[in-house]
Amino acid sequence: MSSDYKLLDDVKQHLCTCSTGLKLTPDMEAFLEMPMRELYVSLPIHMDDGSIKVFKGFRVQYNEALGPTKGGIRFHPEETMETIRALAALMTWKCALHKLPLGGAKGGIVCSPKELSHREIERLSRAYIRGIYQIIGPDRDIPAPDMYTNPQIMAWMMDEYSKLAGKNVFGAITGKPTSLGGSAGRFDATAKGGLYAIREAAKEHGMDLKDSKVAVQGFGNVGYHAAYLAKKLFGCRVVAVSDSKGAIYSESGFDPEDVSGHKHSTGSVLDYPGAENITNKELLELEVDILIPAALENVITEENAERVRPKILAEMANGPTTREAEEILRSNGVHIIPDILCNGGGVIVSYFEMVQNESGIQWEEEEIEKRLEKKMKEAYHSVHDFAAKNNTGMRQAAYTLAVGRVVEAMQLRGWI
Repeated sequence: MSSDYKLLDDVKQHLCTCSTGLKLTPDMEAFLEMPMRELYVSLPIHMDDGSIKVFKGFRVQYNEALGPTKGGIRFHPEETMETIRALAALMTWKCALHKLPLGGAKGGIVCSPKELSHREIERLSRAYIRGIYQIIGPDRDIPAPDMYTNPQIMAWMMDEYSKLAGKNVFGAITGKPTSLGGSAGRFDATAKGGLYAIREAAKEHGMDLKDSKVAVQGFGNVGYHAAYLAKKLFGCRVVAVSDSKGAIYSESGFDPEDVSGHKHSTGSVLDYPGAENITNKELLELEVDILIPAALENVITEENAERVRPKILAEMANGPTTREAEEILRSNGVHIIPDILCNGGGVIVSYFEMVQNESGIQWEEEEIEKRLEKKMKEAYHSVHDFAAKNNTGMRQAAYTLAVGRVVEAMQLRGWI
């Protein structure tokens, strides 16, 4: 089974684990396992050399029982509909878990952004919005940034949507620059929300975060901010980080800002002065207090799970741990903060951006942080308390709470 199908299969199986407790009928379960809407689009683009290249794009709107769907757009050369479908499902449960009036969606374009020029990326971004225009909008489906997309790309997309609508519609896209209706605090929201969850987990387990050893797998936007904020906010010792080319390790720790500067100048975290080059696989198996997978899905599997033994595993990536691996980790006493809980900060602040766009009022960053912290604390403790009360794992507790809210909305609407 490919990793794409593995992620989708795991999402469905997590749904099954909470079906008995929620008393879901087979028909209800079948409904929840399928997206409500999918769209494939072909995107012909004029390249800088004068040629025309056709790119493939996707958008999946998984469930809209709780409100308009919400989800990011990924630019990746190996993107597939199966991955997008699974991630749209995760967004559905994530929004429900954090009590947002939103459903789940996801989108993607099969492309290699590093091989495209600035103008080619702009043309591709605008073409994608033209392709999906009929099914998106502030009251239908609101895209946002994800892998290899950023505020500039969101600005182009918002502008293209506004041109098609014949008026400014800032609320059609989130993750925009603040000068175009974006929200303060959005850029590091996923990492900051995850760290609030880590702090609550540390309290529950009597851990002192100061000087706790942290390893971060992935050094993109989320991974960098996770490392930076772990050190800045809590005094953690960041001993390992990685990117697609490899990883670095130093028992004494290092400054994530300095590592970021090194990566910017050399193209990789590798060969950072004073650190040892290791592999991504070795990073996952280091003896650390906190492990933060912040890259791709399915990196912790039954093959390596026995050697992955942090005190806290904080899933800032989507689906980094397979079902089989989770059973091993839990038996070894690893406390897992599941992805739909841990990385909810991004969609929470995206929702705040929607509220600000609708009201015409921009909140200060301190207000955003206060509201984000409150949301993450409430979600963490609701999941932790449910898991303790029902003697289940954190993931099953999170799914049961989230799916239950979606099912209730579907029942009240008369869908099931």
